Amino acid sequence: MHGLHARLPKNFVLEERLERYADAIELEPRRLAGRWLEGCSPVGGPRLRELRLDLGCGKGGFAAESAAREPDVLFVGIDSEPICVAYAAQKAVEDGLANLVLVPALGRDVAELFAPGEVGRIILNFPTPFPKKKEAARRLTHLDQLLLYRQVLAPGGSVVFKTDSQPLFAFSLTQFELAGFELTWKSEDARADRPDDPVSWYEERLGRQGATVFGLEATPGPLTGQVEQTAELSLAEYLPEDLTQLSYVPHGMQGTVTNLRNLRAKQGARH
Repeated sequence: MHGLHARLPKNFVLEERLERYADAIELEPRRLAGRWLEGCSPVGGPRLRELRLDLGCGKGGFAAESAAREPDVLFVGIDSEPICVAYAAQKAVEDGLANLVLVPALGRDVAELFAPGEVGRIILNFPTPFPKKKEAARRLTHLDQLLLYRQVLAPGGSVVFKTDSQPLFAFSLTQFELAGFELTWKSEDARADRPDDPVSWYEERLGRQGATVFGLEATPGPLTGQVEQTAELSLAEYLPEDLTQLSYVPHGMQGTVTNLRNLRAKQGARH
């Protein structure tokens, strides 16, 4: 997520951290495609029953708590930031979470990392909004990404998405519909509706700033005909018309909101 980072401790050496917690990091994930549960189940122990993917896992707080609650489920945390991977791997090792594996990769890699039908659930917690139109394809809820998720989800599998950004949530609803997903849950106050869900670092930080959490869960439904992008791609198009009444500015959209407020103020002054 843009602009929301933990302060690094003194003497933090990334390479040293990655080496120290290497037991929880999978550097060759493609070799496990189709056999993640088999390859990550404890030797001599019971086979893990399901694979869940925390895509954009950040520092790993959500994934670690989830793995601790359900030791018979394999959680794979993916993040493109090596610092995040290092922090998440540290949690996995120090907490003794053998069912949590971290992978340095991108969202677009999922169809290469997992076999068709291998993933039971994909979790998207507070992904970077990328508000500009030209960056829309980088959103983890963009149509192209959702079509990739369909490839790897098991029958009955789902995508769970949470965000502080009402514009990103509104945009994402259009994308899930276009990608043929069916909503099984939708909320404008996800923490109130699902109070027992693990709390991610982003939710904790943004909640203190006044954020409300929007959430949904969706499963792949029928997909017929040619899929075509028809939604507005700029998140500015999903902001309310009266920005003066906007009490909370979604993270990553402060610049967009400021520019629009200034523009509308100038237009109002001309009239």
